[in-house]
Amino acid sequence: MIIEEKISQLKKEIIEYANLIERMIQKSIDGLLKRENKLLNEVIQDDEPVANRWEIDIDELCTAIIAQFEPKAKDLRTILMASKMNNDLERMGDHAVNISESGIFLIDKPPIKPLIDIPRMAEEATKMLKDSIESFISEDAKLAKSVCERDDIVDGLHDQIYRELITFMISNSSIIEISLHLIRISNNLERIADLTTNICEDVIFMTEGRVIKHHVEENGKI
Repeated sequence: MIIEEKISQLKKEIIEYANLIERMIQKSIDGLLKRENKLLNEVIQDDEPVANRWEIDIDELCTAIIAQFEPKAKDLRTILMASKMNNDLERMGDHAVNISESGIFLIDKPPIKPLIDIPRMAEEATKMLKDSIESFISEDAKLAKSVCERDDIVDGLHDQIYRELITFMISNSSIIEISLHLIRISNNLERIADLTTNICEDVIFMTEGRVIKHHVEENGKI
């Protein structure tokens, strides 16, 4: 099999792995919102072992391609980036598990208020994940830049959730533990969004040779 076919296989594996991680994130939020313990436990007991196995398989594929073909230039950059993305996706899966663990704690507790900003964070983070993978596959620096810029949306929602829950905890100490788990969920969604920007920063480097590392100009554009 020639190296182009191997790299095509690698990209396919990354896409399927990202789809699994996306489902884990969505399932963790659905379980929280619907108060369904089954969904949350599926993320922890069923999906996480599969995700971990997938991460190992992709890592082994990257190593095998490098060992067999000794790739140069763009091929090597693509493989190394896929390897880094693989690690980022694995960490996103861990964050989905963290969300599910907090969800299991919260589902039998009285709600503090309707959850509005957390689902919005999750929706934006999963869209960012989809677009980050698409930017890598299509080598689309413009799409990658838009993902990096949208990270501000998630950060803003995270800050809003944090401020609101701090206010609640100050006024009512009985909800501190519940609030801390909601903050934990928000933290994990914020980290997922950060990891998608890591992928997109690497796409920009791969396609344009520029290192941005969260550098955003005053007008909010990269």
